[in-house]
Amino acid sequence: MSDASVTTSQSQPLAAWGAVLSMALCVAMLIASEFMPVSLLTLMAEGLGSSEGQTGQAISISGLFAVGASLLITTTAGRLNRKWVMVALTGLMLISLVMVAMAQSFAALMFARALLGICIGGFWALATAVVMRLVPEADVPRALSLMYGGQAIAAAFAAPLGSYLGDIIGWRNVFWSLTPAVAINLIWQLVALPSLPARRSRSFGALVAVLRRRYFLRGILAAMLSWGAAFTMFTYLRPYLEQVTRVDVTALSILLLLLGGAGFVGTWVAGRFIAGNVARQLKYPALIMGTVTFGLLFTGGSSLLTGILLFVWGAMNTAMSVIFMTWMAQNVDDAPEEGGSLMVASIQASILLGAVVGGALLDSWSITATFAGSVILSVAAVAVIGNGHLLLKPQSEKQ
Repeated sequence: MSDASVTTSQSQPLAAWGAVLSMALCVAMLIASEFMPVSLLTLMAEGLGSSEGQTGQAISISGLFAVGASLLITTTAGRLNRKWVMVALTGLMLISLVMVAMAQSFAALMFARALLGICIGGFWALATAVVMRLVPEADVPRALSLMYGGQAIAAAFAAPLGSYLGDIIGWRNVFWSLTPAVAINLIWQLVALPSLPARRSRSFGALVAVLRRRYFLRGILAAMLSWGAAFTMFTYLRPYLEQVTRVDVTALSILLLLLGGAGFVGTWVAGRFIAGNVARQLKYPALIMGTVTFGLLFTGGSSLLTGILLFVWGAMNTAMSVIFMTWMAQNVDDAPEEGGSLMVASIQASILLGAVVGGALLDSWSITATFAGSVILSVAAVAVIGNGHLLLKPQSEKQ
């Protein structure tokens, strides 16, 4: 891994970092596309004649197909050049956005979101492995934090702008507004990404072999619980802010902007301070975000306190991705595509389950029940991770 990465970086240093930036923009568009329904949940439910809990499944359906795509991409892509796989996935995202904007029924929306799920699963499964080939080994954490900076950008602007513009131009036009940026991203990838030939054929046996590593399996469970906790809460944040904090559209947009803007802090801190093996740091996202969610159960009446807590939650949300993917790159460095596929599948499955469970709790009981469910999952994640020692690659397996 190291030799190939250094060779690529030294022979095309500008192209390699330009490619990382193009992937950062792709991340921003993916996150914006995937979670835009969070900020438009009420409007989309009204427009399609469905409940808020049902419309929240627009996120879970993309997660379902992302799980399948992430597991299949390394085998179905075979020996295809990874550059063209990434370009094709970005093109599929563009098609999905157009279909969402034109959807006239709940079924049409679900189909378009399923296509987006394929793009999400395929991209994330390959993303870390691609980054590991674009930069030297020592620069991988920095490159990952740069790529996940796209997540911070999307979190900072997509949700608040979506919420604000949705009431002005309608939720369909909000999705239309994303298409030019995705088209630009498609062209940028064509220019910036270097040729990335597949190094060997892949099989499901390779996935199983990686999954049999006990330390990695424990990390997978930790990731599922951490993301499940996060998205049980985050998917239904707008109903919480409307029903509990009782904010208007302007205040809602400001709070979502605050939450998203905190992502820049989380990404910066993660890129600057992550060093050495990060296994012991895996517990912090669930610990801090779970504590924040618990606090929101008691401070929802205050917009100020809610804003402070959401800022902390948003910072840790972006840091969580960098921490977990750096851990994966360090401990499954001999099989990054297989490790990436399994990580993405587990994360998307947890997002799916989080949206389903959160929606069921919301429709059956209340938003308080939804947030309480998130806290319980956070506690479970911290218990699984412990001090991180059991999530380290054994010395006997290191080269």
